[in-house]
Amino acid sequence: MSSISRRTVLAGSAALVSAGAVTAATAAPADAHSAPRPKPTVVLVHGAFADASGWNEVIRLLRRDGYPVLAPANPLRGVDTDSAYLASILRLLPGPIVLVGHSYGGVIITNAATGNPNVKALVYVAAFAPDEGDTVLGLQTKFPGSKLSEQALDLRPYPLPDAGTSVDGYVKQDLFRDIFAGDLPRSTTQIMAATQRPGDVHTLQQPSGPPAWKQIRSWYLVARDDNLIPAAAQRYMAQRAGSRTIEARASHVAMMSQPQLTADLIALAARASANQRP
Repeated sequence: MSSISRRTVLAGSAALVSAGAVTAATAAPADAHSAPRPKPTVVLVHGAFADASGWNEVIRLLRRDGYPVLAPANPLRGVDTDSAYLASILRLLPGPIVLVGHSYGGVIITNAATGNPNVKALVYVAAFAPDEGDTVLGLQTKFPGSKLSEQALDLRPYPLPDAGTSVDGYVKQDLFRDIFAGDLPRSTTQIMAATQRPGDVHTLQQPSGPPAWKQIRSWYLVARDDNLIPAAAQRYMAQRAGSRTIEARASHVAMMSQPQLTADLIALAARASANQRP
């Protein structure tokens, strides 16, 4: 497999390292009288401590290039329920889908895409790409370097609909920028910290199901300066999944600090998947 051409990404946008092979697919010859093949729908899934607005610039770039885009809210209530929610959305979308996950959103796309023939590509952006039985906590702590610990979280109990309580975790606001988004302006990260959506802490130890990446081709953007998921953990997951991989000098929110690079990788996955033989 060949490495991604430098023409695939903006010159000077980020230092890239090909950590595996990324194949740039070329357009298949088409009949002169056939209509252009419609582009796949790109579905962008956010993780914990964030919301879909983190994809805003990536959405703008993808829409400019003609891709239909959807960035649904991730409920952040549990691996099984969040995956079932996303799967229900995917079943309503006609045609091919490129499914993209950031952080914990990677767990959800890994599970929600299983068994859906319309999902043609998975793209992980500084994301968890679990195998069956893996947990978020296990993958996050498999290699040293994560600054996200229980001491870094504000834990807040909340009532469950039926009975009892569970616990939400928020990254402490004074630690948020260093852990989550050190390469973004402080004025931006102050707003992100104040508006973060919490994750139920029980998701940290809930096992993942059969992974879709065993049947669906995947791509991975490794964020080298990530203080939440160590880059070594990202490389491990990408290699295990057989993902075509690039690297960038970016914090955990690589899609915000490197939106063009992220959009280019998604478009590459979309083009390569469009040229797969049935």
